[in-house]
Amino acid sequence: MEKHETTRTEQQPLRECLAQHLDAYFGELDGEVPGTLYKLVIAEIEPPLFEHVLKHTRGNVSRAAEMLGIHRSTLRRKLVNYGLL
Repeated sequence: MEKHETTRTEQQPLRECLAQHLDAYFGELDGEVPGTLYKLVIAEIEPPLFEHVLKHTRGNVSRAAEMLGIHRSTLRRKLVNYGLL
């Protein structure tokens, strides 16, 4: 059996993936109004983003913050909040 490897060009863009998940989320709300949708989405996206960038920088928080375009203290605070540091 031949194994099919997904190339970068075949992957669904993050924007489209998020749109599909949000459509499903809104469909499940059954008329309810979400109160903290922004926090929910950010809390789902930031941790894996930070983990991958830190892995790429071999744990160097300063380099990771520079890559992310945020201040080092902001990144450290967020890492602590997510239990990643």
